[in-house]
Amino acid sequence: MELGKRQRRAMIITGEASGDLHGAHLIKAARELDPDLEFFGVGGKHMADAGCELVLRGEELAVMGLVEVLGHLPTLYRAFRRLKKLLHGEQRPDVLVLIDFQEFNLLLARAAKKAGVPVLFFVGPTVWAWRRGRVKKMARAVDRLAVIFPFEPDYYAGEDIEVEYVGHPLLDEARATRPRDDFLGEAGLDVGRPVVGLFPGSRNSELKYNLPTMLEAAQRVAGQLPDTQFLLPVATSFKLEDMRRRLDKCVLPIQLVQGDVYDVANACDAILSVSGTVTLQIALVGTPMAIIYKTAPLNYAIGKRVVKLPHIGMPNIVAGREIVREFIQDQATAESLSEEIIKILTNTEYRSTLRQNLAEVSGHMGEAGCAKRVAEMASALSRRGAVKEQFS
Repeated sequence: MELGKRQRRAMIITGEASGDLHGAHLIKAARELDPDLEFFGVGGKHMADAGCELVLRGEELAVMGLVEVLGHLPTLYRAFRRLKKLLHGEQRPDVLVLIDFQEFNLLLARAAKKAGVPVLFFVGPTVWAWRRGRVKKMARAVDRLAVIFPFEPDYYAGEDIEVEYVGHPLLDEARATRPRDDFLGEAGLDVGRPVVGLFPGSRNSELKYNLPTMLEAAQRVAGQLPDTQFLLPVATSFKLEDMRRRLDKCVLPIQLVQGDVYDVANACDAILSVSGTVTLQIALVGTPMAIIYKTAPLNYAIGKRVVKLPHIGMPNIVAGREIVREFIQDQATAESLSEEIIKILTNTEYRSTLRQNLAEVSGHMGEAGCAKRVAEMASALSRRGAVKEQFS
């Protein structure tokens, strides 16, 4: 069989809920561009639905912070060993596509390099925020790097690595698909009453440190604004029943929903969200929000020493200024969070200003088409890997 005609294989790895979504869009774009490229690896429901053969579930690996990683090391090590074996096996991939999930994926990139498998890293490490020495490590382990902010390629100038700015992946997907009233009606909520969204994250560690404070803040909001309704989107990494159990002791009626994050955000008048990619998703919808970030004290102490950014919320980082209030660690109290949400709900001028500022965010994120650009990079690298395999 001719080389160009044989089925090529791409191993794709992510341990993040956002990476699962990015991976799904990439796989769909690759299918149209290069039907002879098939995907297998680690991801979630979205990647599986897009046609990826999952050898591991991404949520099994998703941990955040030094404290949580230490407790999860046996699971991570077993997963690494299994994936490393696939890289060296008879059915080894023609390309390894790594999406975010930086610590684990950088180790896997080194293993792939030793196995002779070309590596594409999508959503480059935030070397502009911390640990800039990682630039050289990345250059040694990765063949091509797809970065999502226009200023990132400059950090790799002079290094032996192909870096391409591809725009932000969220621009390929950022749209609500259902009218607000329809969504709320199906959720059993009153379209005429205010709705506050509680976005606690997709990792167990995020729920552990943030959800109790968010629920207490919601209680305070309800105490002052009794008409307020509450929506809590359940990430695909969690089962609905498990989330219900987490809310057993909460006396406040909170409607759990599963579905598109953009539809949920569009249905809300204000949102309290954990820090992360989800805040950019909310920003692209334009719903006013407050950002909460709480983690284990040791994680925070280490992060505070090494992170070199004035802001932690992605909308603020992208905009280059604080357009959304951030409540970090000890500042993230139920009282301060509830005051901000109440201000958003009751102060028309303040809410309007927030919406105007959020509208600026998309302008700093490039142009749509990221998935197609990364699919082109993956396809080209897979052909390079297939040629290498044929003549090795």
